[in-house]
Amino acid sequence: MAKETYKKFPPQKLEIDYSGKTPPFSEELEETVLGQLMLEDDAISKVIDDISAETFYNKKHQVIFAAIAKINANLEPVNIQTVIEQLRKDEELDAVGGPYFIAQLTQKVSSAAHIEHHAKLLAQKFIQRELIRVSAQIQEKAFDPATEIDELVDFSETEIFKVAEGNIKKAAAPISIVLEKALENIKYAQENQKQYSGKPSGFTALDALTSGWQKGNMIVIAARPAMGKTAFVLSMLRNMAIDFGLPVAMFSLEMSNEQLVNRMIVSEAELDHYKIKNGKLSQEDWKNIYEKTKRLAAAPIYLDDTPALSIMEFRAKCRRLREKHKIECVFLDYLQLMTTSNPASREQEVSMISRQIKAVAMELEIPIIALSQLNRSVEMRGGNKRPQLSDLRESGAIEQDADLVLFIHRPEYYKIDLTEDGLSTKGLAEIIIAKNRHGAVDDVRLEFIPELTKFTDRNIIPELNDNIIDDITNIEKSFDTNFETKTFVSKMNQNQPIDISGDFDTTIDTNIPY
Repeated sequence: MAKETYKKFPPQKLEIDYSGKTPPFSEELEETVLGQLMLEDDAISKVIDDISAETFYNKKHQVIFAAIAKINANLEPVNIQTVIEQLRKDEELDAVGGPYFIAQLTQKVSSAAHIEHHAKLLAQKFIQRELIRVSAQIQEKAFDPATEIDELVDFSETEIFKVAEGNIKKAAAPISIVLEKALENIKYAQENQKQYSGKPSGFTALDALTSGWQKGNMIVIAARPAMGKTAFVLSMLRNMAIDFGLPVAMFSLEMSNEQLVNRMIVSEAELDHYKIKNGKLSQEDWKNIYEKTKRLAAAPIYLDDTPALSIMEFRAKCRRLREKHKIECVFLDYLQLMTTSNPASREQEVSMISRQIKAVAMELEIPIIALSQLNRSVEMRGGNKRPQLSDLRESGAIEQDADLVLFIHRPEYYKIDLTEDGLSTKGLAEIIIAKNRHGAVDDVRLEFIPELTKFTDRNIIPELNDNIIDDITNIEKSFDTNFETKTFVSKMNQNQPIDISGDFDTTIDTNIPY
């Protein structure tokens, strides 16, 4: 009987024609681990997070471990008798060699000591085999002339990243494990009442409503042109990096890095942007700029202005930023300017981009904030011109994929003088939370200062600093500041950040053009 059923799981061919080498595999090690698992009831709990059925190379061993895992999931003791009975129920007992083979496994070991070490060795061999498998797939695709180079690079990076992270063919997680993690998060929130569970935006009312941007979330911020989308995310980026010390990155497909930094200088130094644009800066203004931008220069901010950025490039760059600089949040300005390979239609292209952005956020466990355009329906609408979800441009997938959708609405722009509750609309910016998958929807009122291209909390409105204030009259003539802000070069194939570290010459020359 056993001989007949062995055809169901033919013996593994150890000699595989792959460069004349045998894949990393140890029959003895696999049998040792299986034997140890059946000697002690709690042995499985020590290694269940490190190995799975596919960690074993031998098909028979995979079936036996699957039976052991099933017994453990049913909260039953794992031993020779229960494993044999489970295999019999699954009609797999004869296929793996019968009761005698199961008994032989336990006779080869004396205890379950060092099972964690043995399981890690087993997992290492599995990772080695997976790297071989992935390498072979990459090689096969590379030899195929029909393979797009962008797709090949993305596939290679994705598969190897999965191996490195130990997430190959990730199985469904038991609710008990997820529940334990959720309770830990709740406990953390209770013990840190003054902190947000997510990444704070720096806007008090907005953070109170959202509890900060949550990891794995895709947040869409949409508005019509001239509403201040870029100014809003730059204000938020500044708050996160400077006030909270969070490493952040911004991908700008509409403005260059220099233009973004100019806006940040205006906002940070609180100078009218026309003075910066026209170069009408006094000596006092220059002193103000140098003093106020020291914090900006030391902030963990990374900028990338690669034009026509593809979704594959975006994903690859985010992975590198996450790995190298531990970024906590990514900003994208803006979604509709991204590209994909061979789109069937514009709507399908935007849908694919939206889905991929959400996938990157979940993969890297960071919030991604993507800007989006609205269609002209807002302008044609009567009344208060408030945007709604149906105004999202080019694809309903954006609304579907996003965890939060925020609209920026400035009534003043549409010549509306008073709000519905009778307040002046001068400087008013309404942040409309139109969708919140994990909480309430509501409106948040912020202050927009057009001269500074800056958003602030309502009732916290800084005055323009046309003249330097008295307490920095004796400003130091030299700084010893090591700049950490970096930017990415606007080249498709160059991914290294430019380091602008160095000493700053603070000699003031009023004739220097800005």
